[in-house]
Amino acid sequence: MLAGLGLAAAAGVSALAQGPGNTQLAQANAALQAGEADKALALLNPPAQGSRSADAYNLRCRVELTLEQWDRAANDCEQAVKLDGQNSDNHMWLARALGEKASRASFMSAYSLGKRVRAEFEEAARLNPGNGAALADLGQFYYEAPGVVGGGMAKAEGVAAQLDKIDTVRAIELRGQIAEERKDYGTAEREFKLAIAKSPHPAFQWMALAGFYHRRERWTEMESAVSSGQSAAERDKRASVALFNGANVLRHANRGTPRAVKMLEEYLASSGKTEEAPAFEAHTWLARLKEQLGDAAAASRERAAALALAHEYKPALDLKH
Repeated sequence: MLAGLGLAAAAGVSALAQGPGNTQLAQANAALQAGEADKALALLNPPAQGSRSADAYNLRCRVELTLEQWDRAANDCEQAVKLDGQNSDNHMWLARALGEKASRASFMSAYSLGKRVRAEFEEAARLNPGNGAALADLGQFYYEAPGVVGGGMAKAEGVAAQLDKIDTVRAIELRGQIAEERKDYGTAEREFKLAIAKSPHPAFQWMALAGFYHRRERWTEMESAVSSGQSAAERDKRASVALFNGANVLRHANRGTPRAVKMLEEYLASSGKTEEAPAFEAHTWLARLKEQLGDAAAASRERAAALALAHEYKPALDLKH
């Protein structure tokens, strides 16, 4: 799972943890953010009953998403929507879970799921026009999806205009993504750089720019952007997850492995871990990277650390002992 939500998830988590209701849900929420999937699921099985039951199903869905258990996640997020259909976030998370299923489905299943993804994102945005995370996801759906399931560049541009009123940085980033999808790489680069200049937490936007350079195979600029993002994240405790994002860019580019290791270790040592970048996933990446560096013992320790947090996490189970 890629960590691309910036601070949005943290804001939602804070609202749940501080609101009235079941202390057990707050504990499960804290475990989810810390990457303690087994602990979170133990606290959520069975889901809470009564007024907080929708929250419990939503949390369980999100734990399952971090574990890449797409079917279970979609089922639990759907239950959350059934129990509280007026909650924008419930629809947003259901759309995300269905989107993960769609990306791995056969053509006909993906077509049916794609229409449901669009409908859920649209409902999330309708219920709360100020939900910047849901709007950004809807805009991404529109520019990526074919017209047959409701996608379209004009629709994505309309979402960017909505975002202008509530989240300038997200609006700029969305315009950069739309330009890149259109192969207007000059405009895309300018928009990604503008997002850095406008952001109060620019570490995230530096890593997004690094991702753009990776896709364009502009390696020197990619490594420079990662370096800038790393420095920004080290100065901003709220942006620690950007270290995970930057390590992901380096890992996919197969460049800068020692730096990627350092960034993942810094992220795991930080107090800013979130569900966007599960700790057990970071340990799994570290296991692979340390194996590449020839340190089999360290790789084995990282695999064990991942499974101690999430014993069903398949990418860790699939690693060599």
